[in-house]
Amino acid sequence: MFYEILTVSTYPLVAHKGTPEAIKGARTYLGILIGTSIGLQLLAIIWTYTLTGTLDFTQGGILEGYIAGPMVAVLLALYAFGIGKAALMPFHRWLPAAMVAPTPVSALLHAVAVVKAGVFTMLKVGIYIFGIDFLAETGASEWLMWLAAYTIIAASIIAITKDNLKARLAYSTISQLSYITLGMALATSMGALGGGLHIAMHAMGKITLFMAAGSIYVATHKTNISQMNGLGRIMPFTYGAFFIGALSIIGLPPLGGSWSKWLLVLGAADTGQWIMIGVLMLSSLLNVYYLLSIVGRGFFLPAADQPADAKIAESPTLVWLPPALTAAGCVVLFFYAGELQEFLSPIVSGYGGEADG
Repeated sequence: MFYEILTVSTYPLVAHKGTPEAIKGARTYLGILIGTSIGLQLLAIIWTYTLTGTLDFTQGGILEGYIAGPMVAVLLALYAFGIGKAALMPFHRWLPAAMVAPTPVSALLHAVAVVKAGVFTMLKVGIYIFGIDFLAETGASEWLMWLAAYTIIAASIIAITKDNLKARLAYSTISQLSYITLGMALATSMGALGGGLHIAMHAMGKITLFMAAGSIYVATHKTNISQMNGLGRIMPFTYGAFFIGALSIIGLPPLGGSWSKWLLVLGAADTGQWIMIGVLMLSSLLNVYYLLSIVGRGFFLPAADQPADAKIAESPTLVWLPPALTAAGCVVLFFYAGELQEFLSPIVSGYGGEADG
């Protein structure tokens, strides 16, 4: 019920502007999320209860001994696609459609609310309904691992083609969410921990990027990256925050995103999934291209509509300060990642292949 209330309660935020484009985007948003939940996820929940007689989240999962063979993968597919908020392709279109919302709403949807509810649910289902060991023994999540890898790369490539800043960040979000799905699908303790850690790390980095995009819009009313040449020199605080958030998303130390990506790499190595390690590395290189090119344009390219000696003209303090603070949070998370991993460790206690952080 509350999973669906989150969808319905955020619909007015997406439709906030009231324009035909906003109404269309909000309908796509609501239609895909409600449709996948009722048509797929609810069916999976009913099927699970029919098999086991319970819907309790249980350490080690509840399905072992009740379902076997290809049907395990089918049930997992109903959950994976039914959890539309995780934005797995091809049920991802709602997320770019929601870009018609005001930038603060985009930050909410893409960093700390809707999408995180999706990947949180994905982890809960994988760990407490199926169980990591059960998924590993049956191989039922292998197809999901490959779909997550495809989503990671495909969304990153699409992001490169987008000139609109929010659209580029939207496809970046689709890619980054699939890191968490991949962590669960690897069916290893380290992969699950990496996915859980990435929820926090991505949230801090991506909310920084969206609020920086909002700061740019408030100060200049520009939305396309091609129009943002030279803005970094007159908006150093905003662009500095964007730079730090981008580095965290890329996964470079000393920023929080480096730890979650490292754990995901270790999880892939645990299962000998060398191609998945390559996917993670390639994704990070694509992140460099589509995020740092924005910073490079801002600081190093001349702006046609600005004098060479243009003075600093930041957005109001209460606009640029929040992304600056969350950028600092990306650094803080790097040094407190151990505490976060320790907090998450009970989710994989008792599973095979558990490693101490």
